[in-house]
Amino acid sequence: MALRTALTALLGIEHPIVSAPMGDVAGGALAAAVSSGGGLGMVGSGDADWLRRECALARTGTERPWGVGLLAWAIDAQTLGWVIDQRPALIMLSFGDPTPFAAAIRDGGIPLAVQVTTLDDARRAVDVGADLVVAQGGEAGGHGEGRGTLPFVPAVVDAAGSTPVLAAGGIADGRGLAAALVLGAAGAVIGTRFEATHEALVDATEADAITAASAADTTRDRVMDVVRDSPWPHRFTARTLRNRFTDAWHEHEDALRFDANAKAEFLAGVDRGDPDYLPVWAGEAVDLIDRLEPAADLVGRIAADAARVLADTRRLTTDPD
Repeated sequence: MALRTALTALLGIEHPIVSAPMGDVAGGALAAAVSSGGGLGMVGSGDADWLRRECALARTGTERPWGVGLLAWAIDAQTLGWVIDQRPALIMLSFGDPTPFAAAIRDGGIPLAVQVTTLDDARRAVDVGADLVVAQGGEAGGHGEGRGTLPFVPAVVDAAGSTPVLAAGGIADGRGLAAALVLGAAGAVIGTRFEATHEALVDATEADAITAASAADTTRDRVMDVVRDSPWPHRFTARTLRNRFTDAWHEHEDALRFDANAKAEFLAGVDRGDPDYLPVWAGEAVDLIDRLEPAADLVGRIAADAARVLADTRRLTTDPD
């Protein structure tokens, strides 16, 4: 059974699956593989050189649609203009006000997705003309806020009206995709599950940590942003795998901000590849991930499993008489 939704119709893709544009992880090879598998692969945010290299890999790696994700709080008009010139099938803006950039994307004839973490942000996304609203729950890996995906998605669906909504956060298999569709979403944005693929830009240590972890091994805080002096907006915390350093500084980020010795200790640990210091961005869906897979195969399996779950659900409402 094919899953046809507003997302597949808008972008001309086979399955209502989008790989999350994870910065420094979702490169061109991953985007191309997801798109070749029938979903929409997204190149993550990065500096101009990174974007040029990875967009070129996506373009040469697939003939199917692919997209680019950008950080609304960090993007500048020049970089956005260059991305528009690459003619991606979708541009996603996340974590910040999309208003200064939405018109340029629309004028470029490229569909716009806006990722949101609050209902106010969802309403703003609709007001600026987003073609898709991505409702991200707090179970997601990387940056986000605190709303749970299950109650947040239908609330955004109601707020967005006729604008299609995609669900994100804690989705890693066909059951999660099926649940998103039942909640009223037109598809799912999946991050951590695609992080654990052969095409993702993660090293063996990170991959092993993700496949071995459970949700209890994750933490949401600002430790990794503070220790790296990252300029991320304060409202957004980040979900990572726990390690010795995050355990020591969880809920003590204000002290860490001014602790030069701790920052030097962290940098030294990262330089030597010590797992007690390495940041591994991962969400609560790690419970469902036990191996690396080819991304294209993963897209097809998730879609097929979701179709089976939905078929089984329909049978529950069928009168046996």
